[in-house]
Amino acid sequence: MTSHVSRRTFLRGTGVSLALPFLDAMWGRKALAAAETVPPKRLVTICASLGIYGPDFFPAESGEAYTPTPYLKMIEAHRKDFTVFSNVCHPDQNGRDGHASEMTWLTGARHPGLGGFRNTISLDQFIAEKIGFETRYPSLQLNTGGGNSQSYTRSGVMIPAESRPSKIFAKLFLDGSQWEIEQQMRKLHEGRSIMDTVGEEAKRLQGRFGSADRDKLDEYFTSVREMEQRLQKAEAWVQKPKPKVDAQPPEDIKDEKDLIGRMNLLFDLIPLAFQTDSTRAITMLVQGRGDVPAIPGVKTDHHNLSHHGQDPEKIAQLRLIETAQLKALGTLIEKLKTKQEGSKRLLDSTAVLYGSNLGNANSHDWHNLPLLLAGGGFQHGKHHTGDAKNNTPMGNLFVRLLQNMGIEADTFATSTGALTI
Repeated sequence: MTSHVSRRTFLRGTGVSLALPFLDAMWGRKALAAAETVPPKRLVTICASLGIYGPDFFPAESGEAYTPTPYLKMIEAHRKDFTVFSNVCHPDQNGRDGHASEMTWLTGARHPGLGGFRNTISLDQFIAEKIGFETRYPSLQLNTGGGNSQSYTRSGVMIPAESRPSKIFAKLFLDGSQWEIEQQMRKLHEGRSIMDTVGEEAKRLQGRFGSADRDKLDEYFTSVREMEQRLQKAEAWVQKPKPKVDAQPPEDIKDEKDLIGRMNLLFDLIPLAFQTDSTRAITMLVQGRGDVPAIPGVKTDHHNLSHHGQDPEKIAQLRLIETAQLKALGTLIEKLKTKQEGSKRLLDSTAVLYGSNLGNANSHDWHNLPLLLAGGGFQHGKHHTGDAKNNTPMGNLFVRLLQNMGIEADTFATSTGALTI
């Protein structure tokens, strides 16, 4: 008969959460040579959490001959480098409130925030698990004005975002002092010691579990071993100098209402992070706020404008905000186009997914999400339309993005296949 083991006993010594990158500083010469000729694939996702006004975003026509809408005119110069999607969504996104789908934009988990809800792994973290060990940072989480992110671990825990460009720049490109390096090494060694203790305690208790629990314990041992490997790789990266870039550290914008200024500063860092191969997966949340953005002509807070109730004056102000956001996106695409990796543009190896978790923010509708995909080596220049009544699962797009990065994947979230782009 299986004896009872309290959760407290089993989890003793496991109260430390380590968020360390999958790292590997031991690339051979052949691998480096291959990386020079075939740039690695990257992905950046950018979510405007207060929605994007559909009538100014979605074209009326499908295919390549679509007439650009007011928002798409802001990036018309890059028309051949992006695809617009309509009638795509994650199914069953009705949740605890109208904005709950923000937490599942990259996971596709159903009924966010309702009783018993547990989030699933996000797209970027799935990528980090597969190829994150090849870079210093498996992923980066950015936010225009807060600590929330849309990145979730396999156990459904949110990974906090950084909103200060100065901190992100320092993380990517500034080496710490010898004392800071020693402190980080000490923490890593402490982490390995904890993992050793946890593993030994679990093995000691193994004989007191039934067969079902022993299966779960085997999974736990696997997790412990994986964490130990990550810690070993992290030690190598800590002692390796960070890349140097021809750019000055950015100064953080003190005005919290300057949404577009903060977007542009973060957009300046994304090409640098990819060009130095510091990471291959970046998420950015354009965080919805309750203040008035510092944009000429805007007099009402952003959240209120997103619930415009078809008021022409509110829609006019909302257009000013979102037009500025699309212009900022255009500058990011332009930067990725002008930076070269050998004979190719950085954009050719970088897929940029821009959109929102709300199809109609005015009514908190999560169907028909506004989505735009740029770069990544895809054949672009068209409006891809799905079924208005039976939207294409957004997971189908995610499967295609994973495959484009060389990751073997047939399913993700609620996918039913891979979306053809």
